[in-house]
Amino acid sequence: MLNSINVDIGGTFTDCFIVYQGRTAEGKAPTTRYNLSVGFMRAIQDALKKLGLPLRDALQETQIVRYCTTIATNTLIERKGPKLGLITTAGQEDAIFIGRGRQWCDGSTFEEKRNLARVQKPQPLVSREMVVGIKERVDCKGQVIIPLSREEILEKVQYLVDQGSRGFVVSLLWSFLNPAHERMIKAIIEEEFPPSYLGNMPIILSSDLIPKHGEYYRSITTILNAYMHTELAEELRGLGEQLQDYGYPRALTIVDNSGGSASVIKMPAIRTYNSGPVAGVMGAPLLARTYGLDKVILTDMGGTSFDIALLLQGRPQFYEFRPVIERWRVLISPLEVKAIGAGGGSIAWVDPLGRLRVGPQSAGAMPGPACYDMGGTEATVTDADLVLGYLAPDAFLGGRQALNLKKAQEAIRTRIAQPLGMDPVEAAASIRKIVDHTMANEMFKELSVRGLDSREFSCFSYGGAGPSHAVGYCTPLGIRRIFAFSYSPVFCAFGAATIDYSSVFEMATHLTLQLPFERGYLSDYEAFNRIVRDLQAQAWRDLAAQGAPREEILWVLELEMRYGTQLSTLRISSPRLLLETEQDVKEVCQAFTTLYAANYSATSAYPQGGIEIEGLALKATWPLPKFELPVVPPVGADSSPAYTGKRPVWGGDAFH
Repeated sequence: MLNSINVDIGGTFTDCFIVYQGRTAEGKAPTTRYNLSVGFMRAIQDALKKLGLPLRDALQETQIVRYCTTIATNTLIERKGPKLGLITTAGQEDAIFIGRGRQWCDGSTFEEKRNLARVQKPQPLVSREMVVGIKERVDCKGQVIIPLSREEILEKVQYLVDQGSRGFVVSLLWSFLNPAHERMIKAIIEEEFPPSYLGNMPIILSSDLIPKHGEYYRSITTILNAYMHTELAEELRGLGEQLQDYGYPRALTIVDNSGGSASVIKMPAIRTYNSGPVAGVMGAPLLARTYGLDKVILTDMGGTSFDIALLLQGRPQFYEFRPVIERWRVLISPLEVKAIGAGGGSIAWVDPLGRLRVGPQSAGAMPGPACYDMGGTEATVTDADLVLGYLAPDAFLGGRQALNLKKAQEAIRTRIAQPLGMDPVEAAASIRKIVDHTMANEMFKELSVRGLDSREFSCFSYGGAGPSHAVGYCTPLGIRRIFAFSYSPVFCAFGAATIDYSSVFEMATHLTLQLPFERGYLSDYEAFNRIVRDLQAQAWRDLAAQGAPREEILWVLELEMRYGTQLSTLRISSPRLLLETEQDVKEVCQAFTTLYAANYSATSAYPQGGIEIEGLALKATWPLPKFELPVVPPVGADSSPAYTGKRPVWGGDAFH
């Protein structure tokens, strides 16, 4: 049995789910934005109290501490990253500022997209004066055409240092095919500007982070990673040292946004972005199998946001197109989770036209909703729920935080009811109705864009506020089966407890599997197999450092494929790890054509152009021992043991 501590830091609360010698316990504490490790340790201690375990003893006997962190997310939102310098190929200095056509509206809200005249491109994380071009060139076959000049590199790096650079991003043309120039630049910087001179500054190479085609996306992805890196490294270093001081003898494990986990020293910062919601998605398939469900919509309503994901055929879904991080499209492939600003802390407000609005702004954990009685004066969804009787004033946060009903009533009366000429209870009901319909509308969009019928789905409702709103956002969609769990308030931490060690390794290439006009198939199988074996060697080195036995590692190969002459690729799960016969090649091609037809219709296929591979991604997984789901025995007809009291609850027209 694996003893594990699993922590998810959200925008409002920090959640913990502990598995210890077959027993489980949940813990919760307010998120401490001034120092995330404080809330981290408080949540662990809250869970350990329920098991009757001292902190030091528990940590010494724990095999793995998994962490879903918001550090990278907060760094980006608050713009707390370091001043970065970008080194690129001469002539490409303006590429990241020109961007792509959709950059004007990527990551914008629906209201912003409706008024494109006012939409602005996102402010760059690297200013124009911090971008330098190096005279070098590698061609599309990976051949060096123009070699590097050491003198020019030193000159340009010195310029960036003089401008105040605290980190370097290196992204050169075609470096994913031949990374020699990027690695040479890094070696020169490390040699000429050692830590004793400038301090420990990150040098992030695009060819190491994301060796894939697409210069603009590769550069943006690398810049985002470097921007998040320093803050993440410092926070995690301090947290790791704190855990070790309490007796935890191992490295902290970080959950990544593709649904895996790895040691903190192996995790790129950008892979931690949005890892908390992804952990919840990873916990859902276990429950879906338990209940025999294959179509489930997952809803996570916390204090700050409302997250939506889908299980189709019992499996989580990855982004089919390039995902957006804040306002930038990136090259990583995370699980698909959509979020809107609708949570328990979402603030209700009256716009200049006299309309009631809810969110996306949130009161957070500090000062929080008015009912927290910690200085907050805005009316929030939590205040409305309390006024309507959906929350018990003395049972919030396990009874550790009393809610002030009078403060909630006062906030709704002064902020909403009086400006709109409404009764305070009517105003509270309107707040709840608006946020429920906002969430239902977002769920409908996620399903309808795929041509899916919401009535065929069940709903898993979790997050601290989810189960109390589930009927409100599921009923308009005709969803009749709603599941809530005893660990719904800490569901993402629960999901982290189900995640295995895994790493993803990618490599760009160009292989034609099927010749144009179906004139034949790839015959040089070794060209394909050599890349797979190289990726396996990288993965093995990583997992061996975690103690993984070679025979227990599971391999999943995914391929970026397209029809010849087409621009966009489609990622498929390869039915073959290695190619040995023409039949193997045909099976891979068939897997591509089947998925392509399912996504875009068979009429849009173009087999005359041939079928090509543009990249490979190998996921190596070391399965870890799983815990048994907590089982709560039914109490029968007598429910008196569960009775704690009664209170009036708003039923739509009156209190009942």
